[in-house]
Amino acid sequence: MEQQHLQGVLEAILYVAGEPVELKDLARALEISDSALLQALDELEYYYDAQYRGLRLKRFGTHVQLGTRAAYAPYIERLLQPVQKVSLSQAALETLAVVAYRQPVTRLDVEMVRGVKCDYSIQSLVTKGLIAEVGRKETIGRPILYATTDLFLNHFGLQTLNDLPKPPEKPAAGEIEQEEFPI
Repeated sequence: MEQQHLQGVLEAILYVAGEPVELKDLARALEISDSALLQALDELEYYYDAQYRGLRLKRFGTHVQLGTRAAYAPYIERLLQPVQKVSLSQAALETLAVVAYRQPVTRLDVEMVRGVKCDYSIQSLVTKGLIAEVGRKETIGRPILYATTDLFLNHFGLQTLNDLPKPPEKPAAGEIEQEEFPI
């Protein structure tokens, strides 16, 4: 398939799908290799970015999606006046941060870090699709292990977990941070 035609087909599929599409599903549907798909996606992404088009290619994990350029969001919102999304509570955000940085983790692992019960926050994050059960820990009771999902990456505009901001470094054990007080 000619490269320009392939890009057009990809654009059409991603536009109609609306939702994130698994890379392997795209390659299978188009009957092309993974490397040919990645090359076509790279070129399509370059096309959108070089001309600062209204659409852009969003990649996260093993998924790809066609979306609008964030810089144009205020104009879109003015026209469509979308209903405000319910934001995550502080407890849910803290729980999500622990899962994101320490995954896979159990509920007890999260509670040890946060110092409070996390049942409701974890269930809320699972329901929203931001985290998912990924297995069981090989220990007494075999507790459920949780990890973030591709929806988490999409929601926060990340391609991989490596794009998470680095957490601040803690002072070494025994090292005390000294505050300066004015005299």
